[in-house]
Amino acid sequence: MPFIKVYIHFVWSTKNRVPFLETKEIRQKVWRHIKENSIKKGIHIDFINGYSDHCHCLVSLGTDQTIEKVMQLIKGESSFWINQQKLTKNKFQWQSEYFAVSVSESILDKVRDYVKNQENHHRKKKRIKKNMKN
Repeated sequence: MPFIKVYIHFVWSTKNRVPFLETKEIRQKVWRHIKENSIKKGIHIDFINGYSDHCHCLVSLGTDQTIEKVMQLIKGESSFWINQQKLTKNKFQWQSEYFAVSVSESILDKVRDYVKNQENHHRKKKRIKKNMKN
């Protein structure tokens, strides 16, 4: 049996960067659902988080998984589920594009911390933008 350790940091956005995931409660429901559904599909999500218009996901790829297939399974099912649950006022869609980068095992903790701290990261960015306008 092969032993593989390939970590990928994925980032993808909502269609046109619309802040569909506007509340922390909605985001937590979506991240929890993505993680639970991924387990059923054999996708190992190490960590997931994001903000109102995007998602960060650290995934450990399995032997028969491709980046494209993992993204297709996560994004397709989650957008269907979000619409089915009526979590957003308008029809929810993820943008078709995504970012994926391999992550060295030596910096996994840094990437986990970065993904974990998305709420604070974006709250600070908002504050900085607001202060620049004043």
